[in-house]
Amino acid sequence: MEGAARSEREALWAVRGISKSFPGVQALRNVSLDIRAGEVHALLGENGSGKSTLAKCLAGVHTPDEGEIYQRGARVALRNPAEARARGVATIYQEFSLIPTLTVAENVFLGNYRTRSGRIDWKAMRAATLEVLERLSLNLDPDAVVKTLSVAGQQMVEIAKAISMDSSLLIMDEPTASLGLSETHHLMEVIRRLTGQGKAVIYISHRLDEVFEIADCVTVLKDGQHVATAPVSALKMADVVRMMVGFDIERHYPKERNVKEEPCLEVEGLSSDNGVSEVSFAVRVGEVLGLGGMVGSGRTEIARAIYGLDRVTSGRVRLAGKEVRFRSPRAAIAHGVGLIPENRKVDGNFFNFDGPRNITVARIRDVVSMLLLRLSREAEVGRAYVKKLSISPSALERSVRYLSGGNQQKVIIARWLFARARLLIMDEPTQGIDIGAKLDVYRVINELTQSGISVLLISSDFPELLAMSDRVAVVRDGRILCIAKAGELSEYELVSRASGAGEKAAAS
Repeated sequence: MEGAARSEREALWAVRGISKSFPGVQALRNVSLDIRAGEVHALLGENGSGKSTLAKCLAGVHTPDEGEIYQRGARVALRNPAEARARGVATIYQEFSLIPTLTVAENVFLGNYRTRSGRIDWKAMRAATLEVLERLSLNLDPDAVVKTLSVAGQQMVEIAKAISMDSSLLIMDEPTASLGLSETHHLMEVIRRLTGQGKAVIYISHRLDEVFEIADCVTVLKDGQHVATAPVSALKMADVVRMMVGFDIERHYPKERNVKEEPCLEVEGLSSDNGVSEVSFAVRVGEVLGLGGMVGSGRTEIARAIYGLDRVTSGRVRLAGKEVRFRSPRAAIAHGVGLIPENRKVDGNFFNFDGPRNITVARIRDVVSMLLLRLSREAEVGRAYVKKLSISPSALERSVRYLSGGNQQKVIIARWLFARARLLIMDEPTQGIDIGAKLDVYRVINELTQSGISVLLISSDFPELLAMSDRVAVVRDGRILCIAKAGELSEYELVSRASGAGEKAAAS
C-alpha cells in the first residue's frame, strides 16, 4: 500500500532516460527515477555506479547526452548550476562551499545579499538568517565566523544557505562523513524537519544503517544503470547490498584473529600539547586495537602524538620493547610506523602523482640507485601492489585524483606495505568508500595482522569498530576510560561510555 500511495503522488522532479558519457566512460545509461515532495530518496551504489553523475545532472553541473529532466511535469533545461539553483535545486557536497573568514549570515546569503538603496542591508540579512535558523531549530549565531564552527556547524550553515534560496530539492552527498553520532542524529532531525515542510531530499551515502533510518525510498545504480527503486519498508539491508555489489555478503565483517603474545606498541602515561592526557595501552603483534569515541574525543590526537605530529609533554612509548620518542613523522616512519590519515584527499595522497609514486614515497631509497630514481623499479613495485591489493590498473599511469575513494585508500595502504610498517594507524579507513571497497579494506586488515603487522583502528562506524577490532579502548576528553575485548562490548555500552550518558544516568 505504501508503494502504491507513493506512485500516485506527482513527482516534484523526474529524470527520464538520462545518459551521460565522458572520454572512455559511460557514466549513465538510460536512467529514470521520480523524486517526490516530502521524501528522502536515497541514491546508492558503489563508487563509479553513476550516482554522483546523476546528482550533478540535476544540479546543472553536467548536461545529459540524452534524456529529459522534468519539474512538476514540465520539461526543463539545467544548463549550469545557476539555472538549477534558480529552479530550487541546492547541492551540499562533502567539501563545503563556504568562505571560512565570513560570518554565518554572510555565507548564508553569499551571492544573494539583501540590499537597500544600493547598499547591503546587514540588519535585514541578519534577521533573515535568524529566521532561517529558527525554521530549522539551529542554535547558531548569525555573527559567528564560520571557521570557528565545528564541521557539523558548518554543514548546518550549508543547509541554511540552501533553505534561504527557497530550494525545493536538496542533494546531500555523504553528509555524515565527518560527523559523530550525536551530530548525525541532529542532522537526521533537521532532514525530517525539511521533508515535513515539503522539501525533497536526495541522500547519497555509503552508510546503509543511516539510509534505513532516514530514507523513504531507495534507488540503486550499478555500472551507470538503474537496478531498482523501492520503498525502504519493502527492503532489507541484505537486499540492497546484493543489488549494489551483485552478490550476497554472508559476513559483512570478515574478521580474522591473528593476535600474538609479544607486544608491538606500549604506551604509558602519554600526554601531549593537543589534549591527550595520561593515556596508557598496549597493542600486541597482529592485533587490531580499536579507539572508540565521539568525534572530538581525542582519538585522532592520540594517533598524532604517537606518530610525532604533536609534541609529547610526558609519558613513554616502546616499540617492540625499545623506548622511542618520535619528534616527527619521519622518525616514526623510520621505525616502521605508518599512518592512514582521516582526510586522505588533503593529508594522504599526492594528487599530482600516479599510483607507483604514491606507493614508493615513504621508502624512496629502495627505488633509487646512484642518487637517481629507477623508474623501471618504481613501475615494477606499482604493478606488484596494484595486483596484490586489487587496485584499479589505471593507477599505474594516471594521477590518483582520478581514482575512486576506495582505490585511493588502497594506494595509501600499499605505501605502508612497501615501507615495511610493523604498526599501522588507520584513521577512518572506510570513510566515504563503497561496500565493495570496504570489504577490500577489511580483507587487507586481516592480511596485515596475519603477516604480523599491528593495527590501531579509529572509526566512527561503531559496528565496524567492534567487528574488526580484537579489543576496543573507549576514549573521551583525551583519556582512555577502559579497554575491553570487542566481543564483550556492545554498541550501546560503547556509545554510553564514550558519550558519558551512562555516568549521567547513574548520577541522576
